Formats: sequence, C-alpha cells, structure tokens
Amino acid sequence: MKKIQTVIVGGGIGGLVTALLLSKDKDRHISIFEKNNYLGGRLTYEKHGEYKIDQGPTIVLLPEMLLRILEEGGIKREAVPLVPCDPLYKVHFKDKEPFHKYTDPERQKEELKKRFPGNEAGFDRFLKDMKVRFLQGKAQFLEQSFVEKRKFFSRKNLHTLMKLKAYQNVKRMMRSYFKDEALVEAYTLQTLYIGGHPQQSPAMYSLVSYSEHEHGIWYMKGGYAHLVELIVDVLRSRGVEIHINSEVEEIAVKENHVQSLIAEGRQYPVDEAILNGDFPTMDRLLPKEKRLNRNYTPSSGCLLLYMGLDKNYPSSSIHQFFMSSDFDRHMKQVFELKQLPDDPSFYTFHPSLIDDSLAPEGKGVLYTLIPVPAGKEVDWSKKENLIDYVINQMEERGFDDLRNQINWIKVRSPEEARADGLFEGGSFGIAPTLFQSGVFRPQMQPYAVNNLYAVGASIHPGGGVPIVMQGAKILANHLQYHRSERHNYKRGV
Repeated sequence: MKKIQTVIVGGGIGGLVTALLLSKDKDRHISIFEKNNYLGGRLTYEKHGEYKIDQGPTIVLLPEMLLRILEEGGIKREAVPLVPCDPLYKVHFKDKEPFHKYTDPERQKEELKKRFPGNEAGFDRFLKDMKVRFLQGKAQFLEQSFVEKRKFFSRKNLHTLMKLKAYQNVKRMMRSYFKDEALVEAYTLQTLYIGGHPQQSPAMYSLVSYSEHEHGIWYMKGGYAHLVELIVDVLRSRGVEIHINSEVEEIAVKENHVQSLIAEGRQYPVDEAILNGDFPTMDRLLPKEKRLNRNYTPSSGCLLLYMGLDKNYPSSSIHQFFMSSDFDRHMKQVFELKQLPDDPSFYTFHPSLIDDSLAPEGKGVLYTLIPVPAGKEVDWSKKENLIDYVINQMEERGFDDLRNQINWIKVRSPEEARADGLFEGGSFGIAPTLFQSGVFRPQMQPYAVNNLYAVGASIHPGGGVPIVMQGAKILANHLQYHRSERHNYKRGV
C-alpha cells in the first residue's frame, strides 16, 4: 500500500508533537521542513561557549498533560526529567515584602496571613470554584476542536462559558476573590504567560493561576528546550524525514486540495499538509484566493536579556516576578499606547541554582523578560535606556553587584522575533482576547482546503507548550480518525 505523504511546514513544538503522534502509524511517511538550522521554534537554547539557557518558554505548567501526550507518542515518563519548584516563585513589590506562592494550600494561607491578612477565605473560595471550572473548561474547550462552529455554541458549552464567566476579564474576576490590589496583580500576571492583558483576557484564563497551585510549576533539567531533543531522537529512530535550512516557498493548491509544496527549489508531493509556522504569517504560502486576509491582534512582545554570570545568587528563587509601582500603567503602555514602558514589571529565571549543566563550574546563567509592545509602530530607539533601568532595578531588588558579575549578555527584542517569523514580533502568537479565543481562534483546519491543517500557538486551543501539545493531539486524533474512516470505506466495512 502506498504510504500517506504527511508534510509538516515548520519544526516548532506543535509540528514535532504532531509528528511524534502520527509516526506510530507505519503507513505514513512524515517529512518536516524547517527554515532554521535547528528544530523547536520558540523552544530552543541561547548559547555562548559553555553557557546555555532557554531562549523562550521556561515555566513548565500542566505536567500531567505534557507527560500524558508524550507517553502516548512513545516517550516514557521517566525519560522526562521534571523537577518541582517549591516555592513556585517569589513576587517582589516595590512597597511591600516579597510574597511567595506555594502548591500546598495550607502553606499558602500561612503566607497570605503574613503578607496579605484577611485574604485567606478568598483563597479557599478561589481554589474551590476554580477546581470545578478547570475540569469543565479542560473537557469542553481544551480537548475539543471547533472546526464545526455550531459545536461550540451548544447549550452545554454556553452554560460552561457562563460558569467560567467568560464575559468578565481576568482582573475583574480576581478582584472578586482578593481584597488587596497587589495580591490581585499576583493572580493576574499569569495572562502574560500567553501574551495577554489581564483586563482584556477572558476570565477563563484565570485557570492558569489556579493550575499553578493545583499542578505545580516545574523545571526540566537541561532546560525546557531539552524536550525538543527527546522528541527529535524518537522521530529520527522512526524514519521521520527532517529537513533543516529548508524554507517552504509555496504550497500548490488545485481544486481545494494541496497537491505539492516547493522548498529550496524542489517540489514534494503531499497527501496531508500541516502548517506549524506562526499562523498569521503563513498566508503568504497559499494562492491569493485561498488566503484568509483577516486582521489579528498580536500578543505582547518580550525584551529578553540572556546573561552568563561569574556566580549564582543562592538567596534567589529560580522564578521571580518584580512588580512595577503601577502595573496597570505598564500594561496600558504595552497593549494600548504601544510604548516602551518607563517603569516595567519583569520576570527573572535563574535555573543554574539547581542545574549545573548550564554553565561552567561555579558560574551561572540568568534570563530576564520584560513585557513590551509588539507591532511595527513601536519606537525602539530607547531600548538601551530600558535595559539599563531594569538591570539597575535587579541590582537594587535582589541581584547585588549584578553588572560586575555579567561576563556575557545577549539581548533579543520583538524586532528580531518578527524577523524570525513571529507575528508582529509577538512572543505568544495572537493575543488571547475574547474574539481570538475558543471558536473565534483559528482552528486546526483554517482554510477552505480539504487536506491543509494548522497547529501552533495561534491555533485553538492556544499558547503555552502543553496547550500547543494538546492542539497537536487534537489534530493527530482527527487525522488518524479520518484515515481509519477512509480505510474502512475502501474495505466495505
């Protein structure tokens, strides 16, 4: 029997996990075409000599979802070196003592009693309400596709949306649980994990802050990008054909059917094509009449600082958030005014505290993320001033003498991200606004082409590594189901 030619355009985590799940089928020949000289997309390393650190995602959430999908693809749980973070992270405020987040509810309530007394009952109510909402939201939205739009607007789904209070934004919902505005910020900053504004992201995304307590925050030994190495080893062993430095130039469509694609001047036959680039940028590969020509809102961008250090800071946490004096103003500058912030909140990641594989002995690595606007209209002329301000803040608020400990530094801005193919330079695909979520988000079959599919951060169910992997699982299940249907039809079953 002739093998199905499944071609994946882009080797990000969505494309790799789709290939992992589909490559169990010996009747498929899978090819991946990646324009870069590495696989993983956002999930890769920044390297300098003996130093390395994750370039993009760092916080491992929803470990059970991640491990279950990998296990389904043939990677054993014990092969994935996850380490729990306890405390989850530390939040620094300019006018208050730092606040730690913990998985254990009783320990968290002790911390609340010390730092934000009077909010313990609200926290209990938060956990109770969110547990029900998480289970419902996961089953009805994260694990479902809405290629058929009417499926989303079922009575059951609409009832769940009302329970999730999707008509509210995350910040408004958190204010119903917590009295202190600083504490509200500590439970809304998680929308930035997927590039969303706390006051523009639907309340269903408040489930992210709940999942931190319920499922923990984890670190992957060797860095999150080690996940790519694990997957690629399996793909190569199964004969998946991987082309790096191979940019796809065109997808040939005839009568609503992909016939072939052209990469590096060569034509390749296609039975199924899967797009795994940043979705809004992929239209250019299709004939003009097949493009969607829809306007999307990008997620926030990130100004990222990667540093090699002559020492580690043992009094630090691996993950830390440093809040500005006016978080709302920072968010307005990023999402509405499209200005570089003058007093930003920022995040630091210091994995060499627990992982000595990332730097030479006795030395360390440090990563700082500053939420900034995405889009062509942003003026980057004062980027260096912003970087200097943040490093000064880091020295004052937890990293003493930092400038003298830095032996190399690399900066990555949304300008570089856009040049690398991220939509408008946003770091997380399209923004998780109400009308870019659920049924309104691009689905796994976004074009009127019957064998063309998509997966990735801008595709439902959305951004974040485990959620993108869940999207890959939905797509792989869909393709396997329809292959089985076609096979049974031919056999007359």
